[in-house]
Amino acid sequence: MLKKVTILGAGMVGKAIIHDLVPKYNVTAVDIDETALEYCRDNYNITTIQQDLNERSSVSKIIKDSEIIISAVPGYMGYKTMETVIKQGKPIVDISFMPEDFMKLDTVAKKHKLTAIADCGVAPGMPNIILGYENQNLKINKFEYMVGGLPKERKFPFEYKAPFSPIDVLEEYTRPARMMENGQIISKPAMSEPELVYFDGLGHLEAFNTDGLRSLLTTMNKVPYMKEKTLRYPGHIKLIQALKESGFFSNNKIDVGKSKISPVEITNRILMNNWKLGDTEEEFTIMKIILNGLSGKKNLRIVYDLFDQYDKETQFSSMARTTGFTATAALHLISQGIFTKKGVFPPEWIGKDEKSYNTIIEYLKNRGIIYRKSTEII
Repeated sequence: MLKKVTILGAGMVGKAIIHDLVPKYNVTAVDIDETALEYCRDNYNITTIQQDLNERSSVSKIIKDSEIIISAVPGYMGYKTMETVIKQGKPIVDISFMPEDFMKLDTVAKKHKLTAIADCGVAPGMPNIILGYENQNLKINKFEYMVGGLPKERKFPFEYKAPFSPIDVLEEYTRPARMMENGQIISKPAMSEPELVYFDGLGHLEAFNTDGLRSLLTTMNKVPYMKEKTLRYPGHIKLIQALKESGFFSNNKIDVGKSKISPVEITNRILMNNWKLGDTEEEFTIMKIILNGLSGKKNLRIVYDLFDQYDKETQFSSMARTTGFTATAALHLISQGIFTKKGVFPPEWIGKDEKSYNTIIEYLKNRGIIYRKSTEII
């Protein structure tokens, strides 16, 4: 009998997750958006439930008969959703990228003897898994990665399209960027230290500091230098900085006629239209992961490169595929008994297990998502 999997969130990434799981699982999709659910019913033989996932008691009832859960809700809902699922005794893979510390749920997960994997998307996610794996055989002294999802066609003014809710993207532009320098955790403003980086076939992209290291700052704190940067087309970040400095990202409500509205609510609504990817709009995901370290007496530089594009056949965006299929690979680890430890796990702890690492890399490769590894002596 097919295992019962419930997907909480049937947005762009959720749909890719559903597409990947339907052949081998009994899938239920839950979302407040009836249009998204209608798409799922029209294209797949699955159960759909229209529900506001902010209602925790309803979520508990919905997942009662499920065997594994994938949470693809917005970041601000992530922690409470994961907490609800764990308290119901269900294993979960999460890609919400919640701002809270998900490790606070570890004790509850162990009590229920279940596996919960958090932050398991393309990034955070794969860089963590790769660092966890390489750290087993390499004394790493430097780790950095840069990542971006961008439309192929550059359209004025932003030259950007969001694969998920703009409010989650704005978090990248406002949350202070934590990083490791000389073995100490420091913070710098988001969007600081911009630099132009050249990529073959693309030209120059602009990289800037964002807060993408997350759990690595704690779990991999013996690595003295760690940094994460986001990639955009040159010029994009100046527009974002202008909006930020002008108060468009403020949560402080202002009087608008007879109403009080926070500027960020308006900004999010406007950007929702400006940044929405068209159903067949071509885009790509690019990522470079760099590790320097000592192997025996050799100083090595290991680089993983990812370049993935919109899939014309399935009409799924690259960001949806690279994020969603990493989550389904993690679900596969749980459902097939490959990773059996109990508790809450950041992705780097999954990468420490060689079989789990190899399974994820091969799983993604079979779906056309290839991380190309190169090694040189420095």
